[in-house]
Amino acid sequence: MPDSTDRRILRQLLAEPEAANATLAERAGVTSAALWRRLERMREAGVLKGVQARIDWRAMGWAVEVSLRFTLDKTNPRAFDEFLAALRQVPEVIEIQSFLGSVDWRASVIARDMAHWQQVYRDRILTLPHLAELDALMLVATIKDSGELAL
Repeated sequence: MPDSTDRRILRQLLAEPEAANATLAERAGVTSAALWRRLERMREAGVLKGVQARIDWRAMGWAVEVSLRFTLDKTNPRAFDEFLAALRQVPEVIEIQSFLGSVDWRASVIARDMAHWQQVYRDRILTLPHLAELDALMLVATIKDSGELAL
């Protein structure tokens, strides 16, 4: 379990992930060597899963983002596997999550514009196998998007 020093390091890392280790160490109140050791220990423990680039799809011209919630017809024992295999083939799907409860799957889908979204929805989403129920939520604004907790 991370201690208070680890939590300070994690807060600084979340606030500015591209900062140099020396800068993170100074802000967290540790030496660069201590920062490196603690980061390595947190990686080995699975606390830190890696570093990733975050793409702003809107800045790249993908103006529409839709969150889809799927409930499947589970009368076919292969429904989950066949649905997931087909969903993975949709290039505009950027995230897939599974759930327990009334919703089986959630997917984030991006499109260049509304015409493109309509094409993706009609030709790729509605043709997915074993659909029982589908709910689409169009993103209007992102209010908070961080991995920060009160560390």
